[in-house]
Amino acid sequence: MYIIYDLTQLFYACIPLKIQQSVEMTKNNKNLADWIGNSEKRSEIIHQQSLDGFAALLDQDAPASSFVPAGGHWMYFLSTDKQSNLAEDGHSYKGSFLPPVDLPRRMWAGGRLTFDRPIKAGDAIEKISTVKSVAEKAGRTGNLVFVTVEHDLFGDGGRYIHEEHDIVYREAANPNAAATQPVQAPSDAVWEEVIKPDPVMLFRYSALTYNGHRIHYDRDYVTDVEGYPGLIVHGPLIGTLLMKLAIDNMGGKSLKKFEFRNSSPIFDTASFTICGKKIDDTRCEVWAKGPKGELAVMATAQF
Repeated sequence: MYIIYDLTQLFYACIPLKIQQSVEMTKNNKNLADWIGNSEKRSEIIHQQSLDGFAALLDQDAPASSFVPAGGHWMYFLSTDKQSNLAEDGHSYKGSFLPPVDLPRRMWAGGRLTFDRPIKAGDAIEKISTVKSVAEKAGRTGNLVFVTVEHDLFGDGGRYIHEEHDIVYREAANPNAAATQPVQAPSDAVWEEVIKPDPVMLFRYSALTYNGHRIHYDRDYVTDVEGYPGLIVHGPLIGTLLMKLAIDNMGGKSLKKFEFRNSSPIFDTASFTICGKKIDDTRCEVWAKGPKGELAVMATAQF
């Protein structure tokens, strides 16, 4: 669960990209479209420990509230693949639940969430995940494969959360590629909060989410293999911070919908800023910007 990297041009310049008429075959002759409709289920009783751990991560006193904060569901229903089933990047090998895309870099591109009712510690919940779509694109950034996974969280009394999670797979970094000019974040923020990431913060969030992706804690791997200048701040962590910013500045109202899109990375090498402004009594925009004012995440929240 991870922010999309070096993809400013992907979302702001990929609109004219030509979508291929059919999803291509992988090198092992498996059609990626065959994974559409693939489903898995996970069940869990929501525990307080992760809520206390996340409160500590935010430098808040524990014990935390027994209610799961918006975005806190990402700390539950976690994959526990065997060590022998992990690829070099720390992710599980593809081809089981997710399609076997022959591109090495996997990134969190964005998502859409609907919150139907709150989750609290002690709730017994089933999460049903389904591969909704697979689409391949080709353009200036090379080959890309987008996979959208639909998640529904159910328990006694009905649904808690509906989520669509967009994943993008990319080719390996090209050290000779020309640098792209990042899109600048909006300059009309009314709310701002500076976040200073560090390796300990990122490691603790990886632990809370059982996230083995090495880009978040292994500096040698992320710089030498994937070609980034530092450890990468998790996409869901930034999304959770943006949801909190929106709720805190909209009078503590219950969040109903949240939609976000990641466009460029945030690294542990400098502080970043989460920003926002009110649209009306039920909506606001929130975003994250990097140290040079580059847009990292853009989101809308509805209450």
